[in-house]
Amino acid sequence: MVIKVFLASSSGSTAIKKKQQDVVGFLEALKVDYTQLDIACNEENRMWMRQNVPEEKKPANGIPLPPQIFNEESYCGDYETFFDAKEDNTVYSFLGLPPPPGSKEAQQADKADIVENGTHTEETNAEENLDDSTQAHVEEEEEQEEEELRQLEEQDQQGSEEEEEDLEETQQEEAAE
Repeated sequence: MVIKVFLASSSGSTAIKKKQQDVVGFLEALKVDYTQLDIACNEENRMWMRQNVPEEKKPANGIPLPPQIFNEESYCGDYETFFDAKEDNTVYSFLGLPPPPGSKEAQQADKADIVENGTHTEETNAEENLDDSTQAHVEEEEEQEEEELRQLEEQDQQGSEEEEEDLEETQQEEAAE
């Protein structure tokens, strides 16, 4: 499965550029395999993206703005839904991908599975089966992921008002086209 991120390489909007960088940077930090598809330089990409974003997910003017995220042909969401998934530690399920073993999302899924089924599928959970060195490695990776997430969240928080203004300007410009 290939994750497709539709971007605008020559967007005049600072807000859109920051959102695109946030999505791409986060996917790279998680080592998720993805492809960037430019809608600014490729009309075919632009039309495909616009046609495949579900009607209920399109803005009032009907023109979805980048970044838009797909798993192959399946729509995952826009920046706002990506950001929500990031905040909830559910990015892998947002992308339609299985979470890597030992990740917070995998642990949450295991806990949800146990609660949903009411029984343990194994005598102990996966963390208890890991030896000390493996557990330390998993914890170290989680700490690194958390630090990368904190850094990305700090970048998101900087200039959020400016981003909203830029987004409104861009939507008005595109509506005028």
